[in-house]
Amino acid sequence: MPTLRTVFRLLPVVVIAAALSGCGINTIPTRDEQVKAAWGDVQNQYQRRADLIPNLVAPDQGYAAQERDVLTAVTQARASATQVQVDASTITDPAQFERFQQAQNQLSGVLGRLMMIQERYPDLKSNQNFLALQSQLEGTENRINVARRDYNGAVQDYNTSLRTFPTVIWAKTVHGGSKPMQLFQAAETAQTAPSVNFGAPNPGVNFSPGSPPARSRPAATEPAPPRLPPP
Repeated sequence: MPTLRTVFRLLPVVVIAAALSGCGINTIPTRDEQVKAAWGDVQNQYQRRADLIPNLVAPDQGYAAQERDVLTAVTQARASATQVQVDASTITDPAQFERFQQAQNQLSGVLGRLMMIQERYPDLKSNQNFLALQSQLEGTENRINVARRDYNGAVQDYNTSLRTFPTVIWAKTVHGGSKPMQLFQAAETAQTAPSVNFGAPNPGVNFSPGSPPARSRPAATEPAPPRLPPP
């Protein structure tokens, strides 16, 4: 059993620890860990998409020419996205974070073209594998959106703690090495619907990642009905 003298010796330590914990000294490292956990979830979801694509996007001679072009573009964009190396430092490096986001947005863009195939060409349905691909990719995109939203929320809390009182005191002293973290931004093409050309196969159409969307073939114009003489 501790003596009274020992209690009095430990009392200042307890008081100081309680005061520090109440003034936010632990807020920055706590939120830093929350951001890193959310970032890890974002990476997991993007990796899930990357792993899914080669398993479901496979060459099939039964596909129409337009399908093969889009699937090839998806495969190429997937390769580009996986070549961007990321780690914990990525979220505090604007240039590296921008490269990562651009590569993922490029892949999302060509996947959007793939989704349009089923919506704009319902008679396609060439086999069940394509339908399964569409369903799996839709689910994966939803998971990515949720993970990015949670990450942005954690980053907002962390960045706010670096600039507001009293945690800004610790950001300038004890946690002086803390840097603001990057937020995911909406892609420039987020408000533009993807376009796929479902006309006759055109060898000049380019579905490579980053190419402008192909224009759909204009519909045939019906002849105007004959004008009747006035009664």
